[in-house]
This record gives sequence, structure tokens and C-alpha cells, in this order.
Amino acid sequence: MNIIDFIKKEFENFGKYERIFFPLVIVLIISISIFLKDSKIALLSAICGISYTILAGKGRISCYFIGVTGTFCYCYLAFINGFYGNLLLYALYYLPMEIVGIFKWKKHLKKERQEIEKTFLSNKERVIYSILGLILTILLSVILRYSGDSKPILDASTTIFSILGQLLTVKRCIEQWYIWFFVNLLSLIMWIYAYINGSNCFATILMWFVYLILSIYFLKNWQKELKNN
Repeated sequence: MNIIDFIKKEFENFGKYERIFFPLVIVLIISISIFLKDSKIALLSAICGISYTILAGKGRISCYFIGVTGTFCYCYLAFINGFYGNLLLYALYYLPMEIVGIFKWKKHLKKERQEIEKTFLSNKERVIYSILGLILTILLSVILRYSGDSKPILDASTTIFSILGQLLTVKRCIEQWYIWFFVNLLSLIMWIYAYINGSNCFATILMWFVYLILSIYFLKNWQKELKNN
């Protein structure tokens, strides 16, 4: 299969609204970023991040290839804005997990199309993940406070629950979308704070806002598919 055929298959079964929303959001972010003379790294990070989320929501394995580029860009942005928890998260966790995700998802593709089979956690697993997330968030917020992090509680919350969210993404669990909604909301607040304090990162704010909308959209989609199955 050549590259063009692969790309065509990746966009098969996209709904009417998804075909409109995907390019529209990308064009909108590019236009606003150019108008505001935003950081080019922030713009590239936003484009890769939104593309990753949409393709992951559709269960396409290509999301991980785009995610690697977005991860490098976001690491740079987190570093220059003093969000060290996010920096460590993306550099030491997201990057290797995206590589793992390629091989894990490849084993669970549907036969009729290049899309993963969805699954869910047991009630016991949900309780364990929730308690673990809260405990680790408290511990990390204490560490980040002493390391000079600009927003230790927000940074710790988004970092720990992003770790859990990425783990559940690789495991193909619907519960990831509940976690991503929480992470996206807190991250949006965190980057608004950075923008107010002079950071040239408006594209990053738009990225997290779109993430927030997509987490709700794909939660509904996955719920519908699992119910039908």
C-alpha cells in the first residue's frame, strides 16, 4: 500500500460533520495564529495535537505518528513557560507511550477497516485508577512546589491524569475520555494563565479548547459504538 492509499483509508468512515470540522478548525487556528503573530512552535503543536486527538478518537493508528511531532513541540513550550511537570510528562512518558501505542493498536485493528476495537474498565479498575490518580497528584504537587513550578497544583493534576489518560488510550478504554475532559479543562485554565502573563501561546489555548470539545464528542461516539456492540 502506498502513502496516498494509506491516507485515504485512514479517513474512511469519517462522518459529514467530522469532514467539515477537522479542516475548519485547522484553518481557523492557523488564521488566528498568523493574525496574532503567535509562536510558530505553538501553532505546529496545536495542529499536531488536534490532528492526533481526532484520529485517536476515530481509532486510527496514524494518530501516533502525528503525536510524536506534537510531543516535541509541546515539550519546548512547557519548558519556556516553566511547566516542568508537563515537560517531564511529554518527554519521558508520552513519547515512549506513543511508540508503544503503535504496536498495541496494530494488534487490535478491525478486519473490515483500519480502526481499533474499543473496550472499557471494570468497576474495580475504575476505583483503583481514581484513588491512584489522587494520591500521585498530591505527591507531585508537593514536589513541583519546591522545584519552583509556576502552578504546582494545576501542573500536577494535568500531569498525573494525563499519564492515566494515555495509558487508557493505549488500552483502548472509553474511560480515557472522562479523564481527557478533566485534563483538558485544567490545561486550558493553565495556559490562559500563561497567556495573561505574557506568553506568546494563543494557539495552545485554542488547542486545549478544541481538545475539550473533542473529549465530549468522542465520549458520546464511543458510548454509542460500545452500546451497539
